[in-house]
Amino acid sequence: MIVLFDTDVILDLLLDREPFADATARMFSKVEKGDITGYVCATTVTTIHYLASKAAGAGKSRKSIQRLISLLEVAPVNRAVLEGALEGKYDDFEDGVVAEAAHHVGAKAIVTRNVRHYRNSTVPAYLPGEILEMIMAGEGTA
Repeated sequence: MIVLFDTDVILDLLLDREPFADATARMFSKVEKGDITGYVCATTVTTIHYLASKAAGAGKSRKSIQRLISLLEVAPVNRAVLEGALEGKYDDFEDGVVAEAAHHVGAKAIVTRNVRHYRNSTVPAYLPGEILEMIMAGEGTA
């Protein structure tokens, strides 16, 4: 199963935001084991670096980004993704970019805590715990 991680859940993990970090850590464990293929949107990487630098310092942020991109594939943000986000019925352009990037890499799910932000996405959005339940039930292994 291919999933794209939204910015919020990655920040939950990197900044150890409780009570949310645990479910995301379990999702990343599934990526490490090869049970799922994880993606991050290219724009998310820059956003995370900026926010993590403010919260944890530039050195720690850089190491976190290196680890992140060694573990996850990077979904490109190109003209097709940007045009799709502009033409789509998204309330927020950034969410539209994430949704379109997920669509273009063939993701089956967007992992987020803001499921309602993706109600108009062609790729369904789920909470980390919901995806974990799907994987455990054998639904998310295709």
